Amino acid sequence: MRTVRGMIYTERFCFEPGEITLEGEKISKIALCGVEELTPEETGRYILPGLVDTHFHGCAGYDFCDGTVEAMRTIAEYEVTHGTTTICPATMTLSEETLMQICGVCAEAVETERVCGDLPLKDILRGIYLEGPFISMEKKGAQNPAYIHKPDLAMLRRLQEAAQGMIRMAVAAPEVEGAMDMIREGAGEFRFSIAHTCADYETAKEAIEAGAAHVTHLYNAMPPFTHRKPGVIGAAAENEKTEVELICDGIHIHPSVVKSTFRLFGAQRVVLISDSMMATGMEDGEYALGGQPVIVKGNLALLADGTIAGSATNLYDCMRTAIGMGVAKEEAVRAATINPAKAVGLEEECGVLKEGRRADILIADGDFTLREVIKSGRTVKD
Repeated sequence: MRTVRGMIYTERFCFEPGEITLEGEKISKIALCGVEELTPEETGRYILPGLVDTHFHGCAGYDFCDGTVEAMRTIAEYEVTHGTTTICPATMTLSEETLMQICGVCAEAVETERVCGDLPLKDILRGIYLEGPFISMEKKGAQNPAYIHKPDLAMLRRLQEAAQGMIRMAVAAPEVEGAMDMIREGAGEFRFSIAHTCADYETAKEAIEAGAAHVTHLYNAMPPFTHRKPGVIGAAAENEKTEVELICDGIHIHPSVVKSTFRLFGAQRVVLISDSMMATGMEDGEYALGGQPVIVKGNLALLADGTIAGSATNLYDCMRTAIGMGVAKEEAVRAATINPAKAVGLEEECGVLKEGRRADILIADGDFTLREVIKSGRTVKD
């Protein structure tokens, strides 16, 4: 048994003084108290849920699309020791054969592998984010145009079978021929996100109503939001059930736009993602994303033609960056924990500190420097 005292991020989406008791892998009790009952050290300690990254590609020199057990294990270990205790790594636009292989290896690995000593991989790697191949050629971004595929529900079902049900989000450009039919017919089986798209407002609105109630890395790889052409952003803003992703690495989106997005959509609808690639946690140099060479310098990752190719920042640092941009800490934590968990259907197991839940807990000091990571009741970084 262990007790942790400090300012707890509660289900009311704010920090409140109290203590959390851990027994085994679970949170057995959360007891709030008056701030005067905490020591000065404890009042300067933040206790928050483990973060949930539902859209990233790699880190620590590995890419999820390497399609190897070693890659998946190393990625999970890096993420969990850097504060992201639940992950849904993303594929790139690749051939069906390659995607099938990645999905199959992932499904097998989560049943057999353990990380950080004895943690089951399946408690960390909880899904797959299928980014491509059903996207627009014009807004392909860092995706490989050679493998862009016409939207195909049958193909998506084959991939889901290989993944043994692990695909938790599939992206589509709704203006592409066949995409709207795929979204309508598959909405009961899959969560769809609008991504890498040239869709106008009317098309995006139709796709959202058909079942695509999520938007991938808002502002990136889509038309801008203007006063006469609101596009995907405008359609998503007026539908209260639609969540939007933000990459807050200090590169993809200006701080003013980040703050404006939280005001426009509300803290309950913003999902922070890292969109990180294999260079995250590594030195500057040349890496790869989706089979294409990427040059990384600091937080900036670029293809040869200057296209931004994912990020080189983990989710915890993205959350801290959002706070540094002026987003309220309570809102930034919400956007990196329960919001992504809800977006992929994991809200009953992670993203919140609650009695009876698995003890995935982060302990940080007053400036959100990460001091300890607890996964399933066990310290994995101190």
